[in-house]
Amino acid sequence: MASLSDIITSRVRVKVLELFFSNINELYHVRGIARELKEEINAVRLVLAGLEKAGVIKKETRGNRVYYWPRQDYPFFEDVLSMVAKTTGLGARIIENRRKVGNINWVMFSGRFVRRIRRLKEDEVDILVVGDIVLPELATLIRHEEAARNMEINYTVMSREEFEFRKKRRDPFLLSVLSSSRVMIIGDEESLVA
Repeated sequence: MASLSDIITSRVRVKVLELFFSNINELYHVRGIARELKEEINAVRLVLAGLEKAGVIKKETRGNRVYYWPRQDYPFFEDVLSMVAKTTGLGARIIENRRKVGNINWVMFSGRFVRRIRRLKEDEVDILVVGDIVLPELATLIRHEEAARNMEINYTVMSREEFEFRKKRRDPFLLSVLSSSRVMIIGDEESLVA
């Protein structure tokens, strides 16, 4: 399976990036990071200093602690966010279990879902899955993520034929899903919206 370690050689840097970009709204302090990642504090400090110098993260002192979080104005923010969405959590489990889940054409996570921002409306979709899907397998993966996030995940599954039909008919529901921000987990974004 693909991993950030395929392109980033530092094991601690990979863990720190996955931690920060799995929940971009969270603030982390050095000791908390070291404890959560089960890494030496000096290795974590070294990685944090490098990431701050590169402009990937910000820091702020509050009381006697220094807190860190990802910079959303970092030029590769969206790219790192997308990579982490594919290598951790539900994205990684869907990719790992791709054959069990069925013949998948596309899996799209909404931008709000990846950023862990609550849906604005109840009918918004967190995940769109297109293909010949084994629903019980997909539902099991999604239930696991719902438990981890302590929230309900709103997902839609369509066959490729239904998806193409609804896209041709300019179905309002599908157009609203396709017009929102997204992270592609499986499949090509260009062929999804073309």
